[in-house]
Amino acid sequence: MIIITAKVHPFLIETLQSKVHPFLYVPEIDEAGLLAIIKDATGLIVTTRLTIGKNMIDHAPNLKWIGRLGSGMEMIDTGYAAQKNIACYSSPEGNCQAVGEHALGMLLSILNNLHTSCKEVNHGIWKREENRGAELFGRVVGIIGYGHTGPAFANLLKAFQCRILVYDPFKEIVPDPQIEAANLSAICSEASVISFHVPLSDTTVHIANSGFFDALKQKPIIINTSRGDIIDTGALIAALQKNRISGAALDVLENEKMGTLTDDEQERFNTLIRLPNVMITPHIAGYTHEAFLKMSKVLLQKIGI
Repeated sequence: MIIITAKVHPFLIETLQSKVHPFLYVPEIDEAGLLAIIKDATGLIVTTRLTIGKNMIDHAPNLKWIGRLGSGMEMIDTGYAAQKNIACYSSPEGNCQAVGEHALGMLLSILNNLHTSCKEVNHGIWKREENRGAELFGRVVGIIGYGHTGPAFANLLKAFQCRILVYDPFKEIVPDPQIEAANLSAICSEASVISFHVPLSDTTVHIANSGFFDALKQKPIIINTSRGDIIDTGALIAALQKNRISGAALDVLENEKMGTLTDDEQERFNTLIRLPNVMITPHIAGYTHEAFLKMSKVLLQKIGI
């Protein structure tokens, strides 16, 4: 039996039905509920809503595979799953275009003051000179992380004839006429836009820390559509206040559960949303209608259904 623990596109459900695969669709189930029924599962489809750790895996003696709708695998103990001969699949190919387009949209909004000037007009404020924008064309853009979403973003930037510097801590970069392999130091020195596209791991937690921001030379716009813990929020705020960066476009935060913010987290969040050169969206970059379908198609293909 396949247990589906998250909302999925109807295509996935219809495919399982047509292939006569028994499944249980429980998109609202919590970890305790899953723990109670997972002993019968041969396959598990998840997002980031639930943690699939050692204890959960130990309660699933029949589990053959875990499928992740999306890219990040930080909520799954993939190492322990491998020890138990449980295959783990993700589907970043399904939403990488959506993430790339979202990153571009946020960047253009900040460069051209779209998000702030729109709010002003809604309040009857008509300012032209104060909202004079800047062009993306020909800029140096640094991309940190080049798995699936990084290349998708880079391909969109090529239309703007940007010089694209790419660094990935996990793989060697194969350059092309518009993409240059670079180290982190070069990106910090030369880029006027820096976008993060790395998975969350021990290596990448707070990769953007105070040392990173202090090394920046061009006062870049910072974009994060990967995971909130990639950026040290306190260090980001300090960089904004010290004018080390020109702005920040964030689709992810260190704590995205608004009802659970500590006093310090709430204070940092309030500071960010008050700044006109900061744009925050609610982790929707890879959440388009098209991506919702494509992730299901990719995952079904990988698990052989």
